[in-house]
Amino acid sequence: SFELLLRDPASKARVGIMHTPHGDVPTPVFCPVGTQATVKTLSPRDLVELEVPMVLANAYHLYLRPGADLIARLGGLHRFMGWERAILTDSGGFQVFSLSELRKVDDGGVTFRSHLDGSQHRFTPELVMEVQERLGSDVAMVLDECVEPFDYDVSAAAARRTRLWAERCLAARTRPDQALFGIVQGGIHEDLRTESARVLTSMGFDGYAIGGLSVGESRQDTYRILDCVVPILPADKPRYLMGVGSPDGLLE
Repeated sequence: SFELLLRDPASKARVGIMHTPHGDVPTPVFCPVGTQATVKTLSPRDLVELEVPMVLANAYHLYLRPGADLIARLGGLHRFMGWERAILTDSGGFQVFSLSELRKVDDGGVTFRSHLDGSQHRFTPELVMEVQERLGSDVAMVLDECVEPFDYDVSAAAARRTRLWAERCLAARTRPDQALFGIVQGGIHEDLRTESARVLTSMGFDGYAIGGLSVGESRQDTYRILDCVVPILPADKPRYLMGVGSPDGLLE
């Protein structure tokens, strides 16, 4: 759940607390990236000493190695990492779609070859939910299609597909203790972003992410799209700006 504590009347800034099964996460918050269940150069003790309340792991990488079943048998991702605070897992959509020639996407899901050994795999919304539920993260993400943001038709198709997959992820979820975030797509096109945000917010997710930014567009386009999308998102739900982590980006 999310508790909104304070809003700045002169801007869109706000302060809140996201309550998770592994502790409270004050927002705004920067989530260090622990893609393969470890934050590079830092131990869990280091992260605790730095007062990090939440880290990010990636379902795509953990699905391929060591596997969600193994992690589940070992007690879940928190025990596997030695981390007792909150974890958010990315669905792996960005990683899969960055494979370019190694994947093929359709409305049913995405077929891809592992970057590790070339083996073929199939991600569907249902499988992505199953993987994240077995990992046991506090926050899971829907499967989305992340594309280059410039071409209107490509962005429109990706936003439509992301919407279809979001519906299937909601239908497939079985863990009430795991929050599920929808992801707004639509490239740098305000009408597509507006439609995506409105449709996703009508579905009743636990939180909302803004995806498909920091993928090659200008900083001005990033801020323009945020100005378009943020007012549409529910005030009583957490918001996750995906892929942004530079100091100036955090301040903005």
